[in-house]
Amino acid sequence: MTRSVRGARVLITGAASGMGRMYAARAVAERAASVTLWDVDAAGLARTVDELGAESRGRTRLQSYVVDVADLGAIAKTAQRVRKDVGNPDILINNAGIVRGNRYFWETDNGEDTRPTMQVNALAPMYVTREFLPGMIADAYRPARIVNIASAAGTLANPRMAVYAASKAALIGWSDSLRLELEQADHTNVKVTTVTPSYVSTGMFAGAKGPMLAPVLAPELVVDRVWRAMLAGTPLVELPWSVGLSRALRGLLPTRLFDRVVGDGFGVSRSMERFTGRG
Repeated sequence: MTRSVRGARVLITGAASGMGRMYAARAVAERAASVTLWDVDAAGLARTVDELGAESRGRTRLQSYVVDVADLGAIAKTAQRVRKDVGNPDILINNAGIVRGNRYFWETDNGEDTRPTMQVNALAPMYVTREFLPGMIADAYRPARIVNIASAAGTLANPRMAVYAASKAALIGWSDSLRLELEQADHTNVKVTTVTPSYVSTGMFAGAKGPMLAPVLAPELVVDRVWRAMLAGTPLVELPWSVGLSRALRGLLPTRLFDRVVGDGFGVSRSMERFTGRG
């Protein structure tokens, strides 16, 4: 699986709009055998399926499921339907995510902010993957891919998005550990790619200001980089390059100096002050 997903079964969460829809369109363009779309937005999902169906012209089977990945029981039930309807996916892109921001942690509501953010961003990818990974492992001669869309926010502290940062840090730790577990267990047909982009201009982070050396990214660029990394089985995608620099500086500098250089100097600590984006 180095050139395209032709003939593969692809499943994408958060696929009704934004980058999720773009991943689905890429899979259709490369003539995947099937593209399965999960999203909580029923109307958006229906529109996306109609549009992609016209592009596919019957070459790719499109299957959609309205599912709230914050509901762990719904994940299990929907996964069972997927395995029955189209089979176990070869490629899983855990793209669904939410952000609630522009308030300090003590000003947020645990029920409306903390719980759903952790469920969608951290727990859902684990539960979705747990449903389909055994099938990927069992078919040892068929290449398989798992892509986990995390965030640069999971690699360094950022005021006004404490829970979001925590959810993405959890996702990064789990995703890379899963990669190592698969390698250690010699399930080499399954490759895991962890993605840590800075702000992307999809509307999700509307109002957020890109820090110095980390401009707001065009979604087309991110999708292309992630797609090529996924095909190659690349373990980590950091976008832009300054995300890796910040991570290196975090390990080298004393905490207070890092706060001044990256948080204040680069503008990371002020990047969410005018956030207005959707969740």
